[in-house]
Parts: sequence; C-alpha cells; structure tokens
Amino acid sequence: MRALVTRVDGLIRIDAIWLAVEPLDMRCGPQTALARVVKVFGAARAHHAYVFANRRANRIKVLINDGFGLWLCARQLHRGRFLWPTGDGSMTISLTVDQVHALTLGLPWQQLARDAAICVV
Repeated sequence: MRALVTRVDGLIRIDAIWLAVEPLDMRCGPQTALARVVKVFGAARAHHAYVFANRRANRIKVLINDGFGLWLCARQLHRGRFLWPTGDGSMTISLTVDQVHALTLGLPWQQLARDAAICVV
C-alpha cells in the first residue's frame, strides 16, 4: 500500500509523503532505507518523504530526499502503536496533511473529520 500526501510545509520542502506497508528493520541506516525505497517505489524522488514502520508498529522511520541528500528521522511510541494501513503493495490511498500529522503522533488518523477533530477513539 502506498499513500500520497501533497505539499507539507516546514523546515524541509516535502511535496509528497509515501507510506510503505511492509515492515522495515529499525536497525537499518539511511543507505538500507534508500535501497528499500528504490525497491518499493522505483526511485527516491527529490522532495518526497517515505515512511516505514517496524513489524510491531511502535516505531517509524522517515527517509526524506531533499534534493541534495538524505534525512533519516525516527519516532518511537513507548505505549501503544501507530495505526498503520494494511493491504497489499499495489493499493494506493490518499491522506490529508492533518491525517499525516495524526499518524506520526500515534493518533487515530482514519477518524479525522473535515475540521481535523478526532471524533471516535
């Protein structure tokens, strides 16, 4: 499964965010994560971010190609797990910027209403 989010403003320009369903070993470094991005998505495009979770979905890694080099960021939840999309690798879903923010915080991103309020927990 791949999810696309367009245009996220911040420190690093990110035009699209892609989620990968297959788990990633969190011990991997930027080169291993880059190899996985190329394998799963075909290429690591400039100004795109690629998000992976581990098997238990309590850790995520984000690989960002800023056009000059790579950024590898990690987040770990000490309680609970990230609500990770499931399905096969051919399925594509679209997320809003607010849903991506909720996903990376470990909140129920699927439940966000149009006004970005969480209405079901």
